[in-house]
Amino acid sequence: MDINANQIETIVRSVLSQMGTGAPSSGMARVAMLTAAKHFEVKEFPIPQPGDDEILVKVEGCGVCGTDVHEWKGDPFGYIPLVLGHEGTGEVVALGKNIKHDSQGHPIRVGDKLVTSVISCGECHNCLMHPDSPQLCENQGVYGLIPDNDKNHLCGWFSTHLLITKGSTFFVVNDLSLDQRMLLELAAVTTHALEQGKRTGRLNFNSKVLVQGCGPVGLMMIATLHVAGIDRIIAVDGNENRLAFAKRLGATDTVNFKELPTLDQRVAAVKGMSDGAGADFAYQCTGNPGAAADVYKYIRRGGGLCEMGFFVNNGDCTINPHFDLCNKEIMLVGSWTYGAHEYPVTMAFLRRAKGMGVPLEELITHRFPLDKMNEAMETNLSQQGIKIAYVAQ
Repeated sequence: MDINANQIETIVRSVLSQMGTGAPSSGMARVAMLTAAKHFEVKEFPIPQPGDDEILVKVEGCGVCGTDVHEWKGDPFGYIPLVLGHEGTGEVVALGKNIKHDSQGHPIRVGDKLVTSVISCGECHNCLMHPDSPQLCENQGVYGLIPDNDKNHLCGWFSTHLLITKGSTFFVVNDLSLDQRMLLELAAVTTHALEQGKRTGRLNFNSKVLVQGCGPVGLMMIATLHVAGIDRIIAVDGNENRLAFAKRLGATDTVNFKELPTLDQRVAAVKGMSDGAGADFAYQCTGNPGAAADVYKYIRRGGGLCEMGFFVNNGDCTINPHFDLCNKEIMLVGSWTYGAHEYPVTMAFLRRAKGMGVPLEELITHRFPLDKMNEAMETNLSQQGIKIAYVAQ
């Protein structure tokens, strides 16, 4: 009987999976440990053998999120020391004997590509009384935002290995490229925000939608809207290169606030792009309080707004409740992360975007090895690129 190399690989993976684990773990794992503000230190720990309900992953890469940068800058969460990185992916190298399927019921084997998602506690008020909104769990956890502990030093994706413990959520993503997998978590944020926008009743195929802020979140939001069928999108930013890329992702019009320095000028420009009335709906994607106040002025009477720019506390903004909300009857909704159940939908978005030729993977402009993560954070802060990533060597 003739057996080709692919068939041999499939047989070996199946046998190893049935045995419960892959090859026995040995050697040392390396992590970029945040030991002080603005200071990653590469540390080594023994690679563990996973327990019966655990998975050992060899890390291939991880996107750098704005939340990572905020924690790196000054430890606002009080987590130091910790291994950051929650937009990661890698290859399963060992499986506990009880692990047979991923979180959507698909078989999982040694050699599969994998991503992790958020972990809800199942015990807080929101989990018990509002289980349809797991993103609002009061104790939500995610790998990469867990303080270092003696039970598991490999609990963030800025590392060579990750140990996934019992109760986690994880998904097999063999059909996605490395760059797609590193963008999946970011795309889950915007996929959730899309659904939040729909809840207002102001977002539909005929909507003229404004996206304020063309960082990674705003650009991904533009792509999400485009793939979802919104064909009139106004991008607002002060970086001409990012605005040009916004058009490649689906924006039809752009407003450069550096060229239009006053709010009145920008409002006039937006109205000129939206039949004189203003945007039907807006996504506010910056973390700037001043911009968060301005966005109301771009929206028509009877329009809608999704605020998704403040995943950390960047301060207060001032609006006029009469002119900005009541008089306009703006439907306002917030968007906070996502639930693990939204990952399959997000994967479908990434596949469809690829099929439509949307150049999402070009969002990743800079890649750094593990021992250059301080430089990666500085590059992110300086806005030299768009999306920064750690890629294992």
